[in-house]
Order: sequence, then C-alpha cells, then structure tokens
Amino acid sequence: MSDPVLYVIATPIGNLGDLSERAIRVLSQVDLIAAEDTRHSGRLMAHFNIKVPMISVHDHNESQRIELILKHLAKGHSIALVSDAGTPLISDPGYILVRSVREAGYRVSPVPGCCAFIAALSASGLPSDRFMFYGFLPAKRVSRVRTLNQWADETSTLIFYESTHRILDSLEDMIEVFGGAREAVVARELTKTFETIKLDTLASLLDWMKDDPNQQKGEFVVIVRGAPPRIDEEELDKKTLDMLALLATELPPKKAAALTSTITGANKKRLYQHLLDS
Repeated sequence: MSDPVLYVIATPIGNLGDLSERAIRVLSQVDLIAAEDTRHSGRLMAHFNIKVPMISVHDHNESQRIELILKHLAKGHSIALVSDAGTPLISDPGYILVRSVREAGYRVSPVPGCCAFIAALSASGLPSDRFMFYGFLPAKRVSRVRTLNQWADETSTLIFYESTHRILDSLEDMIEVFGGAREAVVARELTKTFETIKLDTLASLLDWMKDDPNQQKGEFVVIVRGAPPRIDEEELDKKTLDMLALLATELPPKKAAALTSTITGANKKRLYQHLLDS
C-alpha cells in the first residue's frame, strides 16, 4: 500500500466467516497490525494465513504506542487496528490512537463489519429508528443504578453491554429503575454455536436466566425498549396542526393554543411552542 493509512478494521464477534474479503485483503497488505491482544488476534490471522507483524495496543499501553505508530506512518507504512472482536473503539480501546493519528495529519479509514450491539438490535424486534448505546454499565451497584436512572425517561431504545458476572445484578437494577413490565431483549453469544436472542419483559427475562444457569454464560447485549413518550413529547397530528393554524389566523398564539388544546386534548405548551417555532 503506497500511502500511509491507519485502517480501523472490524473483526468477527464469533463466526470467522463474518470477516469480509476486503478486511482479509487489507490485513494481508498492511505493514503492521495493532491488536488489542496479539495472542487472540494471532489465532484469527493464522486462520486466514495472514503473516504480518503485530504489536499490542490496549487500555494500559495505548498512549505509549502512539509514538511508535506515528513513526511507522511517517515511514509510509500502513497499519491495521483491530480489537479482540467487533469494531474497534466501540467499548474497546483505540480512541486516543485514532485521534492522535488524525491530528498528525494521516488518513484514518474504516473497514466496517461486525458490531455486537448493531447485530443484536437488528434481530431484536425492538424499535431501531432511534436508539442510545451506553456500553458497559458501572461495576458497582450504586453507580449502576444512578446511571440507569439517567435513562429512566428516555424514549429511545437503550442498549447496554454486560458480562457473565454481572448480568443478573444488572437485570435486577433495570427492573428497579425501568419496571419489570418494560420489554427488553437479552442477546448472548451472537454468531456462535449457542447464540440466544430472547425478547420478553425484564422480569420474565430475569426469571428465565435464573432458571437456566447456561443462559448466564457468555457475552451479553441487553436492549431495553424506551419509556413511553410523555404527552407533551408526542408528535402533533395533522388534524390538530390544521386546527391550530386556522385558529391562529384569528386569535393570538396563546389563545389559539389554549382553544386547540381544549378541543383536541393536545398539550397547550406544546401547541404554543409549535406556533412560536413556525
């Protein structure tokens, strides 16, 4: 490869067949592979007969590796950044490196592919038009509950990662904050032999996992349906807007909003704000 580039390459989250042809080609042609764990990625490279030197870049040495990687780029070398699984930087190291490489004036190019939370969301059956991805919740319960409370009224679909050791505790805390009747999905071992994607209420999901210890093993994506929209956040329908516009031609905005609210039940403040924004 002629021009120095840092390629951010997504790797399989389980099934090796998910590594794209382009990713294989780029990994085979770069001068260096920066891997979160060289032993883990080494097995992937061996499977595809990719024989490129590797260095480790993880949470504990990322800042120290920047100078070395910039030296390689200065020599015209191209480098591939990979994490243990999925897309680098998504709840994985790499942000500091990517930022530094861009600030140094070098090109950063994505080679897209697997991402666990996108894979889970696509098959979840929960709304996917608006979602908020948080990643791993805090390990300590007080911090975890505090974090979940920040999302209690969020109407977008919520997505979290969780580990084997905390999945039951996190579900219990979600029930406390969101309520046991809130619909959710637990996705585990995606693309692997024992892949499970289960849609139910939070309370039922917790009972199901407690009854089957096998379902408590693996890497988890937890997707929670957003909170029901408050009345003042609901979209105003066309009939209401038409009435509001007609009344506003004869009445001051506040009176037009108040009268429309009385007739339709729509929120008066929401109607008044719509007139101000129009």
